[in-house]
Amino acid sequence: MADVHRPGPRDQRRIEARPDVLVYTGPLVESPYTVLGPVYATIFAASSAPDTDFVARLVDVYPDGRAICVADGILRASARESYPAPGMVRPVAPSPIEPGEVYEYSIDLWATGITFLPGHRIRVEVTSSSHPRWERNLNTGEGAFHSSRTEIAHQTIFNDVEQPSRITLTVVEG
Repeated sequence: MADVHRPGPRDQRRIEARPDVLVYTGPLVESPYTVLGPVYATIFAASSAPDTDFVARLVDVYPDGRAICVADGILRASARESYPAPGMVRPVAPSPIEPGEVYEYSIDLWATGITFLPGHRIRVEVTSSSHPRWERNLNTGEGAFHSSRTEIAHQTIFNDVEQPSRITLTVVEG
């Protein structure tokens, strides 16, 4: 049967093994850790392309190694200021990015409700596509309905004091 995106929980291990997926795994959860509400990934990144996508996933890693996607989101680089995000005053029209320049991207992973159990780990994945879940990006700045020309985009993710890529969870104290 074809590998088609279906609703519901899905194991990410096969996807995480790909060289174009960054995987950040936290330490073992020691006591129940409840996340309830909005989830955002803030990514500082540069691309070799004038447009590209960034995908972030929040993943629950079970003690047996299963990596179950809890929440995910995508942001097209050209639309980085077009969607309301925390702290945004007003969205603006899509605009291309300058290849090689670092931009801040706020990716909405929507809201979720989960308790990460002791012995599990919290993981974040970052990649640049999730087709067929979302429309593919040609990485050219041209729409998929206007062109068939594609370009390989090389992404660089930054995570330091000046450019703190991160995940923001709404945690319920218990």
